[in-house]
Amino acid sequence: MSTRIAFLKGHGTENDFVIVPDPENSLDLPPAAVAALCDRRAGIGGDGLLHVVRSAAHPEAAGMAAEAEWFMDYRNGDGSVAEMCGNGVRVFARYLQRAGHVTEGDLAVATRGGVKSVHLAKNGDVTVGMGRALLPGGEVTVRVGERSWPATHVNMGNPHAVAFVDDLAHAGDLRTAPPVGPDGAYPDGVNVEFVVDRGPRHVALRVHERGSGETRSCGTGACAVA
Repeated sequence: MSTRIAFLKGHGTENDFVIVPDPENSLDLPPAAVAALCDRRAGIGGDGLLHVVRSAAHPEAAGMAAEAEWFMDYRNGDGSVAEMCGNGVRVFARYLQRAGHVTEGDLAVATRGGVKSVHLAKNGDVTVGMGRALLPGGEVTVRVGERSWPATHVNMGNPHAVAFVDDLAHAGDLRTAPPVGPDGAYPDGVNVEFVVDRGPRHVALRVHERGSGETRSCGTGACAVA
């Protein structure tokens, strides 16, 4: 038995998403279904899925409903859930505007990483108050093949391991998650950023997003690196 699902596609700085409007949280979206929708060869294709739900209708967001009407139920490309996605929340807000749910100005969006403040500008820009970066401490190491680097644990509502390297090619193909130690440091997985210094106030990075592989950009990852 098949189910018809209305969807849109959206992208922010080439980070792309399947958008599934479901205000009353009536759709069943198990991990396998999300992964199939995000599959670039057999599905719609996307780095992740934005499930658009009213906060009051979702058990994970009901406690935020008084502060934010809408909940970004974000899923990674493999179907797993995630706390936050920087580009995703911008695309989420733009969809709400396009659908007529919100207008220009300030908007509160509930996420698993807390309520985020979004601003929809008249010129079309969408900006997000990402919140304070946390540095939980603890030594972690990122490894690719025979190389390894010390990394900094940064939390942007979701976990990141940031490693400075000499050459971005050292990150490898990033189709699979780079091993991060010690074992158990990230029981729910981690986003890994490989960063090179390009000069004063200028860095470049490649990122493996947990559950999605290498992506063209990552909003929380850029903030974690900064």
